[in-house]
Amino acid sequence: MKKTAAWLAVYALEQIGVKWTLGIPGVHTTELYDELNNSPVITPVLVTHEGCASFMADAISRTAADTIGTLVIVPAAGLTHAASGIGEAKLAGVPMLILSGGIRTDLGKRYQLHEIDQLALAREITKAAFRVLRHEDVVPTIFEACRIATSGEPGPVLVELPVNLQLIPGEVDELPRWSPRPPPSPAAPEAIRATADLLLAAKKPALYVGWGARHATAESVALANMLQLPVATTLQGLASFPADHPLHAGFGFGASAVPAARNAFKDCDCLLVAGARFAEIATGSFGIEVPENLIHIDINPAVFDANYPARIKVEADARVALDALREELQKRGKQPVPQADGALAQAIARDKQAYRAAWFGHDSRGRVNPARFFDELRRQSPDEVIAAVDDGNHTYLTAELFPVHAGGRLIVPTDFNAMGYAVPAAIGARLANPEHEVFAIVGDGAFMMTCMELVNAAARKLAIVIYVFSDGELAQIGQAQEIPYNRKPCTQLGNVNLEGIALATGAAYVRLPNDAAIASSIAAARELAAGGHPVIVDVAIDYSKRTAFTVGLLKTNLKRFPLRQRVRMVTRAVKRRITG
Repeated sequence: MKKTAAWLAVYALEQIGVKWTLGIPGVHTTELYDELNNSPVITPVLVTHEGCASFMADAISRTAADTIGTLVIVPAAGLTHAASGIGEAKLAGVPMLILSGGIRTDLGKRYQLHEIDQLALAREITKAAFRVLRHEDVVPTIFEACRIATSGEPGPVLVELPVNLQLIPGEVDELPRWSPRPPPSPAAPEAIRATADLLLAAKKPALYVGWGARHATAESVALANMLQLPVATTLQGLASFPADHPLHAGFGFGASAVPAARNAFKDCDCLLVAGARFAEIATGSFGIEVPENLIHIDINPAVFDANYPARIKVEADARVALDALREELQKRGKQPVPQADGALAQAIARDKQAYRAAWFGHDSRGRVNPARFFDELRRQSPDEVIAAVDDGNHTYLTAELFPVHAGGRLIVPTDFNAMGYAVPAAIGARLANPEHEVFAIVGDGAFMMTCMELVNAAARKLAIVIYVFSDGELAQIGQAQEIPYNRKPCTQLGNVNLEGIALATGAAYVRLPNDAAIASSIAAARELAAGGHPVIVDVAIDYSKRTAFTVGLLKTNLKRFPLRQRVRMVTRAVKRRITG
């Protein structure tokens, strides 16, 4: 039979279970989009910018259980525009398919439109990249791309389809059927037994979980209860362990962590790590100390010993390994405990309350106190609400002050750390989860990067609430500059008319000027969203009180400098503070 590569590609995407494609049609993808339009199961979504498309695809993959975020983009410019979201997916371990058009391979001509070696360009931001040169390879290649994207540590994979193959039918012998990947392999029994030995011998064991353990929440909770382990998470790992559990201590456990986590992990003599790789943000710029008895569980062996040496390395899916460990401990007489209510849990609760009280006692001088805002947002939001958080000072306010109650319900850029993530991510999350409330937390600087994608949300009547923390500057970097320099160069944004942006995009607008308006403004925004509107909430946030993360990070990095450099930086800051 004769089929075009465009037809074959859509067939393959249908087999895989793709529900949406995201992108902007161009001359190298017109045939693809025509075939997508014929699909009874795939909806092509037009975006305002391919960067927004890649953030939306990332969010779909993070929050949907039965599909994979998929881009259909033009070559060259489409790929470079989408690169930030693709890079974010690569470093965050998020599966994604990128289907790109390609220049003609049948002309023998140079300097074609969009001519660039995309495979070379994609090498550092994808798990793999393929260029299809024969019709019979289209379906197998897309199937292989999906397997690579979803196996091991997940990530994005690019498939380039030259435009001539899309346009001109070619001979294909058969149409393969998609077969799902097999379940993950079991963990090595000897490693599980050795892990149990260390944990049972320890005086103060602890558990540290990352994004890789997001499907192992039940197993993590069972182990924490069984062994009375304090639990800390990475930033993205906040989605992996419920914050309302009595043994949840917080984000991180080193100098940049909140007091509950620092105190709970003090003198830890055995650390069980699942689905975390000790990256820079998660460790507060590598400011944590780990015990000699470090047990590291991860599906990607490349993370072992990369930053901290592990005594035991368990190469396995976190859920599989933690469940095997639970069974091993039960064999040795450890019984499941329904809840934690001992001295450790009480100490964590006291530390959390004291930290919150300090925030509540802070004078926000007529602006919105972050702790009061997040307390009310938590009170009004269902446990299953999905929160998309951007990069900036608000990231760490959310991490420290908004308890995530359900697994997988918070998505945030981490290691790639691209600003502009939250608005399109919220749109993608709502697209994939119409039954759940979705909100975004975003600073005004990050909001300005991708806010026009709200046009798409308004056209589709997507119920999302965008809380824009407005202060007129890039607050996180501004705070990082202020301490050592007593200056904040190149961080002022000027006045941004958020109500005007709402009018321009078709979104509703709610103003939140002070603490007295918190409850009513959140309620009004949720009500407007329930009517099928994206909503911009203009939050006059107070950033004057620094997060534990910011303070700890600055201290950690300052200690790394030679003494002479530290003296120079402190002297300069003091001098500028005196002289202005």
